[in-house]
Amino acid sequence: MKILVIEDDGETADYVARGLKQQGHTVDVARTGRDGLFLAAGEAYDLLIVDRMLPGVDGLKIVHTVRGAGEAAPILMLTTMGSLDDRVEGLEAGADDYLVKPFAFAELNARVNALARRAARPMRESLLRVHDLEVDCLARKVTRAGRLIDLQNQEYKLLEYLMRHAGEVVTRTMLLENVWDFHFDPKTNIVETHMSRLRGKVDRGFDAELIHTLRGAGYVLRAPA
Repeated sequence: MKILVIEDDGETADYVARGLKQQGHTVDVARTGRDGLFLAAGEAYDLLIVDRMLPGVDGLKIVHTVRGAGEAAPILMLTTMGSLDDRVEGLEAGADDYLVKPFAFAELNARVNALARRAARPMRESLLRVHDLEVDCLARKVTRAGRLIDLQNQEYKLLEYLMRHAGEVVTRTMLLENVWDFHFDPKTNIVETHMSRLRGKVDRGFDAELIHTLRGAGYVLRAPA
């Protein structure tokens, strides 16, 4: 794979780049956020490894910018900030995984391989429709009854998951694992908060509700009867 490492600490950057090259990857290194954005805009990378705290343009800004430009390459964030809120903030920005410093290269390599496998999954249906709601997964564009709906990154992921499981009951645990990549319960109302926001954008002002709560079971997105 061709990997871009954006890391201002020289020792960490060299450690990561050397290990990845030994695994057979092609690696470019940027020491500032600005240089990282320049490389990301001019080259096609299979994966980005981005430090959270960078001089000039920080890691969150890089992720926002890259995702806003339509780049779908997996992003692994590195950080010394290990709190749940920091991890959620990175995932909300569009990162795919989070690794807290200090870390062993074996763990970083395992996460890189997992992200590569995820990106290499067979092509799925790219245009999803339920009733008058439509999601163009290639353009990351959501419309209902012809009206464009602006969603934040995590709201979009949540809606896409619901659309791909239209008519099926999805549980809170399923959403935590598949939308947020949490394989534990963070003991927050993150699912409920995002579901409420998503409903406000997708259902409010339209002729029928599509997203429903099934008390004690989960959620379901379905066309009106």
